[in-house]
Amino acid sequence: MPAAAPRAERRLYALGLRLLAVACLSTMGALIKLASTRGVHLVETLFFRQLFSVPVVLLWAAMGPGLASLRTIRIRAHMTRTLFGVTGMVFNFGAVLLMPLAEATTLQFTVPIFATILSALILKEVAGIHRWSAVILGFIGVLIVVQPGNGHFPLYAGAVGLMAAFMVAAISIQLRELGRTETAPTTVFWFSLLSVPLLGLVYPFFARNHDPLTWGLLAGIGLVGGLGQMALTAALRWAPVSVVVPMDYSSLVWATLYGWLLFDAWPGTSTWFGAPLVIASGLYIVWREARLSRRVTDTITAAAD
Repeated sequence: MPAAAPRAERRLYALGLRLLAVACLSTMGALIKLASTRGVHLVETLFFRQLFSVPVVLLWAAMGPGLASLRTIRIRAHMTRTLFGVTGMVFNFGAVLLMPLAEATTLQFTVPIFATILSALILKEVAGIHRWSAVILGFIGVLIVVQPGNGHFPLYAGAVGLMAAFMVAAISIQLRELGRTETAPTTVFWFSLLSVPLLGLVYPFFARNHDPLTWGLLAGIGLVGGLGQMALTAALRWAPVSVVVPMDYSSLVWATLYGWLLFDAWPGTSTWFGAPLVIASGLYIVWREARLSRRVTDTITAAAD
């Protein structure tokens, strides 16, 4: 029986989606920081980020595979993913609030580094000297950016930023397992839906009255965040991870621009020196993964022939 034809790739389309996702999520970060300057608590931001993203995800599903595609028989797995996801959002949003946007974004680039470490420890995947060297290089870049004891932001803020990246890496491994049975719209929908009542339990203790502009910022955080999450996921349908992930580094451009325009903040000298090392580390890990994946595919193809 002939093998099923692989999904046709649309790389330029995928790259466009990934760039859109990066722009949306970078805008969300700027809106989060703006909302905090207007007295919005972190819990409020988390709650409305998820609440306003639910209709966006529903519209996405309705226009695509249909609402029936959101059914699941793995509700417990989605609940676990929600706990991980909300925890990751706390650290991610916390880093945005505690640090300049450019520095918080730079620390997010350590996700491939943590993913390599977790894959070796949890999935028992073999990581050779090349990838471990990239991990070391990346952490040298982090030390340059954070400058323990001498940085231009508190050391605990850097720890929060690194924890945010660690949680993203942990969630990516979790999603790899969940993705064996669940589609992307299903996963995004249940995360958004389940997290609303969870956050709703603590929201009343932090709820405040806001003016119309602040409510608009909160709605924008949810809508832009939901759109970004959808575009981020959809990009992987049309191109390999190794093709689209390098687009994520464009977020540093957005973070620098928003930091300058909205908060009169410019990346520190240490960030200009450390960020290239972190970015180079992440790009090398992605490239190495793609190369090894192609080698395995070629070996299997040759054996089948």
